[in-house]
Amino acid sequence: MYDAIVIGAGPAGLQAALTLGRMHRSTLLLDSGEYRNGTVLHMHNMVGEDGAPPVEFRATARAELAAYADVEVRDTGATGISGSTEAFQVALADGSTVDGRRVILATGVADDLPAVPGLHDLWGTLAFSCPFCDGHEHAGKAIGILGAAPRAEHLIGLLGRFVGDITVFPVDEAFADEDVRGLESKGARVSSTPVVSVEKDTEGVRIRTDDGERVVAGIFVAAGSMRQRAPFAADLGLAMLESGSIEIDEFGRTSIPGVFAAGDLAHRASLPGPMASVLLAAAAGQLAAVGIIQSLA
Repeated sequence: MYDAIVIGAGPAGLQAALTLGRMHRSTLLLDSGEYRNGTVLHMHNMVGEDGAPPVEFRATARAELAAYADVEVRDTGATGISGSTEAFQVALADGSTVDGRRVILATGVADDLPAVPGLHDLWGTLAFSCPFCDGHEHAGKAIGILGAAPRAEHLIGLLGRFVGDITVFPVDEAFADEDVRGLESKGARVSSTPVVSVEKDTEGVRIRTDDGERVVAGIFVAAGSMRQRAPFAADLGLAMLESGSIEIDEFGRTSIPGVFAAGDLAHRASLPGPMASVLLAAAAGQLAAVGIIQSLA
């Protein structure tokens, strides 16, 4: 019987395991090998690690956890959760089961990209969603934004101060006249036809439409969405927010006693949505671990 089972080994899960280990709470960390930033070459906006490869960040964290006898790491995912506080049972992908008094969900979210040929191949290297994570690298450079109009306007407001030319490309169908006027009023160019495909170019990204093509340094995706990477929130019947995220309090507590959540998959109701940030995910993992330690005491 572990004091805590942490499902997910991204920044939130790694930090939660570290905090629990430092307080000598028996902890099992499950690492499925799936990460939201798995294709990203360099992470940014993380003090002390700005520009570091995420794979090195995870390796360093794993090495640090090895120094704590109370933390066990298994390279397998979870397939199901049953039971209740003080007696949770977690089924593992390797066919075994483990028991824990508390559970932290840190499985993160998955990004659902628009069906644009070539986009998946560029995701995390030349195609991005977060201006805080990847905007600075495009200072003074031409960029493209792939619809939708409201989110595109938000990105223009954040990026327009320091990037070069911005061209917004609709996805699936052309923008309405009202949307075009709104985007142009923000200083962006607007393609009259939807994007057909994107591909890597020597100068960045080549974006093709039915009436031409344009090469930009990188693209930001405004038309994508995100979803829970794992089914546990639905399986457990956790309270959810309109953003599609798990509702938590300040210490990561969910609507079910003993189940905590941390990282991109959860946020407080006072916030409009989760913020994609390694630093904030790690902080959320630490708070959830503190919440568990308090509850166990």
